[in-house]
Amino acid sequence: MVFLSKAAAAQERDEESEDPLHVASRLHAFNRFELKYLVPVDQAAEIRDELAERMDRDLHSPVGGYGVWSLYYDTPQLRFYWEKIEGLKFRRKLRIRHYGDLDGVTDEAPVCVEIKQRVNRVTQKRRITLPYGVARRLCDGREMVEHSPRESAFIQEVLDLVVRLDLKPTAITGYQREALVGRNADTGLRVTFDRRIRGRDRDFHFGIRTPENRFTIPPHMSVMEIKVNERTPHWITDLAARRNLNLVRISKYVQSVEAFGLAPRSVFHVNEADCPPPTPTEEQPLEQRPAQPDASLKAGAL
Repeated sequence: MVFLSKAAAAQERDEESEDPLHVASRLHAFNRFELKYLVPVDQAAEIRDELAERMDRDLHSPVGGYGVWSLYYDTPQLRFYWEKIEGLKFRRKLRIRHYGDLDGVTDEAPVCVEIKQRVNRVTQKRRITLPYGVARRLCDGREMVEHSPRESAFIQEVLDLVVRLDLKPTAITGYQREALVGRNADTGLRVTFDRRIRGRDRDFHFGIRTPENRFTIPPHMSVMEIKVNERTPHWITDLAARRNLNLVRISKYVQSVEAFGLAPRSVFHVNEADCPPPTPTEEQPLEQRPAQPDASLKAGAL
């Protein structure tokens, strides 16, 4: 199942009505500003419950959230990684993204081939929904795949990137996401909470049954992202200030690259020592205390 935002679904309907002579486009594009915070999982749950008083649960976000898995491509010299570290005003990444569980992923499963780019402070995403096997032919096999005229420019751009820059699969990231969307005057607002953030630097097929994933961010921490089309509502900034939330520069892809030793750790790397787990108290019985992650931060496929 592919999870699309209400705005993306509306855009798809508009495209169908605009050009009835062609096959409906599977291409979606949107711009937004993003603010990221690193917060403990228990605090994130409190914030989510507070936000729920003024926001709605995303229709595609069930209780407990849904899985998000992304395969990132990069050059042999990790060009996209270094562009992020150096903070270039224009940078981009190519990835294949799957929403939901990985159990039984086949070549027919829908995935998104996505170019995510940053232009100054604005995050732009363009993506096309394809069967997984077709997406692999495009990005790994470097083959032209069937597409509608409306999708041609995007397909050509993807092919240009993988061929000209010699892009190869570099890292997979995965996490569990819960999402809230704004209502009334805040319809452009979206807040997500990502936990159990994992990754791996091998076994790049989504359908592998027992991959070796590792936590790339300490498991008792989560990433909260505030995403807006234009301006962040004042009540959101008030909430962040009241809870002493600090903005962070963090990239799940960068975190995976550094966690697996593919590049030296940057000042933006999140270390376990920087995020110590809560200290158990006498009021917190042993059986209720948070499990301590082991030294390797290894996790299974879940």
